[in-house]
Amino acid sequence: MKRRIVVVVLVVVVEEVEVVVVVVVIVVVVVVEVVVVVVVVVVAVVVAVVEGVVAVVRAAVASAEAAAVEVTAAAVVAVVVAVVVVVVEIVVLVEEAVVVKVVEVVFVVVVVVVVVVVVL
Repeated sequence: MKRRIVVVVLVVVVEEVEVVVVVVVIVVVVVVEVVVVVVVVVVAVVVAVVEGVVAVVRAAVASAEAAAVEVTAAAVVAVVVAVVVVVVEIVVLVEEAVVVKVVEVVFVVVVVVVVVVVVL
């Protein structure tokens, strides 16, 4: 009789340990995904900023050449437009990455809760 109780207790403990391991693995995967998304967003932001700076420099050079080395209103407008475009690109990239990651994390949390409820 005592042996059967011990076996049942061991089976329950092993099942709970399996659930904990699964939950830990899922959490680690989510954390790694978040880190990857952050790195991708940072790289995208850096690329967008570099592209914006290049566009600003090109616009300034083109305006300076066209106006015989004079800074004109067109050059100022071109610089402002280039900066606004870069800022909008950065905001869009960050928003898209955050929304996608939040949806993924919510999905994973729901799956983990369902698994835990089903197992327990």
